[in-house]
Amino acid sequence: MKIDKINCQILNLLQENCRMSLTKISKKIGLSVDSTKKRMDKLQENGLFFPKIQIRPRSFGYHNIIDVKIKIQNYEEKRIKEFIDYCIKNPRIAELFSISGEWNFTLVLIAKDYKDQAEITNKIRTEFGDIIGSWSESLTTTAYKFEKYDILKLEGYEDV
Repeated sequence: MKIDKINCQILNLLQENCRMSLTKISKKIGLSVDSTKKRMDKLQENGLFFPKIQIRPRSFGYHNIIDVKIKIQNYEEKRIKEFIDYCIKNPRIAELFSISGEWNFTLVLIAKDYKDQAEITNKIRTEFGDIIGSWSESLTTTAYKFEKYDILKLEGYEDV
């Protein structure tokens, strides 16, 4: 799919406010509401964005947001799959990524407090201690930027 300047503007506007009206978006980019809607539908159809809300776990009492790095050792593919399935099904694990470099996986846990955090991490480490070689965790204190992409700049267009 062609990502022209107008498509980049639409994506940037949706990142600012995913609930922005079609009328407002169309005025900002200088197209009709129908043309804007067609472009947005095409962008979504092609997987360039997914309409979603962003939940703030701290607002629900989950004050500890922990980034965990895991290095795997002495494993069989079956155990890796079990680990991945466990993480995907665990409601306290918000994100899971396989990564390259020193670590094999990074995940984000949410916990109410340090005791809750210890209970969750101990459960994972006990269940998968046979394949977890190293474990490093960091408590996230402040998010300054999260999943924000300036599509105009990424694609080489000037800001409008």
